[in-house]
Amino acid sequence: MPEFSIIIPLYNRPKEIDELLLSLSRQTFKDFEVLVVEDGSTVKSEQICQAYKFHLDIKYFYKENEGPGQTRNYGCQHAKSDFFIFFDSDCLIPENYLEQLNQKKKEEKFDAFGGPDAADDSFTPIQKAINYSMTSLFTTGGIRGKKTSVEKFHPRSFNMGISRAVFEKTGGFSPMRFGEDIDFSIRIIDEGFTSILITECFVYHKRRTDFKKFYKQVFNSGVARINLYKRHPQSLKLLHFFPATFSILLIIAIIYTVVFLSWIPIFPFVLYFLVILFDSLLQNTNVNVAIKSVFASFIQLVGYGFGFIKGYWRRVVLGKEEFHDFEKSFYK
Repeated sequence: MPEFSIIIPLYNRPKEIDELLLSLSRQTFKDFEVLVVEDGSTVKSEQICQAYKFHLDIKYFYKENEGPGQTRNYGCQHAKSDFFIFFDSDCLIPENYLEQLNQKKKEEKFDAFGGPDAADDSFTPIQKAINYSMTSLFTTGGIRGKKTSVEKFHPRSFNMGISRAVFEKTGGFSPMRFGEDIDFSIRIIDEGFTSILITECFVYHKRRTDFKKFYKQVFNSGVARINLYKRHPQSLKLLHFFPATFSILLIIAIIYTVVFLSWIPIFPFVLYFLVILFDSLLQNTNVNVAIKSVFASFIQLVGYGFGFIKGYWRRVVLGKEEFHDFEKSFYK
């Protein structure tokens, strides 16, 4: 029986799965299996997966489209080991990742874990800018709950692991299309399991490849926060209102500036984005990435904010059922 079962949900991303599998084939720790579960893709990756059968203990599955959560559950049901690791298909895994994880398991008892994300040198300027906006403390980044007090850390599914006992007790991921990993993490903790952050187990996370796709992603993240609130009222914190408040105040400031020809209301926002520009420049040492980081941060805050507002209006004010947007064009 392998020590780890790596489960990868996949939807129409053959190039990305090729790069991810290549990074897994270079792991210094070899006792693991890989389960790639294609979630109703129209562009299948079976041949790419089969090309790695001499380098990895790999299994390929194809199923009807149900969303990432149910696809991960499918992988868990077919896994051999007692510890499952989930990666998104747009991740690259450092070669010592599993070695670090295996060492951590020997040193400390835990039921679930999550790790950070970073930008690889091979990423495009837009990908690096998006990574900045999603990890910077000046936006809503960090790793969203980064703590050394590990009991309440909520792993995210792009880089997450659970024991078989966790899966069997909780039933795995819910059918939510967005926010399913936060919902799962909350239920893991509610069941009394221990969830920790392992900073050494980071991945290079590509996320979206252009700003249009990124906007759709963060918009649905804003909607998902309200969907999560309806399932777990205690999960909604004051900081989750920041992007919506930011977006509303920005619109008011722009209108005031246009009507009264006064730059005073808009000045704090200009100052804020200048801070982001210079902070990104310090981190990335690249002017192009720094400029794009301003756009990425703007899109992240406004996209999430508008999604949050729409979710609040439909779910809380109007009392409608759970939803998400861009169902037919999410990857376009």
